[in-house]
Amino acid sequence: MHRIRGDHSVTAADIIRDEITHSPVFGVHRLDRGTSGILMFALDSAMARYVQEELQSGRVEKRYVALVRGPMIDSCTLDHPILMKDTRRRVDAVTHFEPLMQCGRWTLVEARPVTGRLHQIRRHLKHLNHPIVGDVRWGKGEINRMFRQEHGLHRMALHCYSLSVNHPELGLITIECPLPPDMVQPLKSLGMEPLPERLKTQDTPATSCAPRHILSD
Repeated sequence: MHRIRGDHSVTAADIIRDEITHSPVFGVHRLDRGTSGILMFALDSAMARYVQEELQSGRVEKRYVALVRGPMIDSCTLDHPILMKDTRRRVDAVTHFEPLMQCGRWTLVEARPVTGRLHQIRRHLKHLNHPIVGDVRWGKGEINRMFRQEHGLHRMALHCYSLSVNHPELGLITIECPLPPDMVQPLKSLGMEPLPERLKTQDTPATSCAPRHILSD
């Protein structure tokens, strides 16, 4: 998303700045390393503050899909505070979960986080005893290895496929990004097809997914 101390690799912020805006950008919707899907940038500090306030208020709808261990039968809402490492205190964290498909002991789950805590979806699913496949921190090593060997999954099976935000002038904007091939193919190998219609958000290939809107005032 952006450069951190000691990291000299090209970042998403570099690409947006150099290829689209040619001026500094402000990251407002971030993803964990290893998670695919939608990033959001603002072109100025005023818009960045506005979107951050919308995010903190819970008015931005974020939809993720994850492949998890274990059969999740019913939808649920987990209201479980998360421990912040820097302050050693717990902060409120709420996520809605809905099972989409099940194949044996594996479930494709939609996650809609209300709050935006560090690793929230991953930690909440672990708390529910449904760790995400491919998650090297909060998942299970033996499961990750099995999916690499048997299904060709070499990533964390977590993807942000839809994000809706109210723009102060344009109104409600919904940005969608289809599942990438390196997640679709392992799901098909597992036997999860056809995928739910809500995940088929574009007719274009996932590798060509690009920003549909640039938020600015």
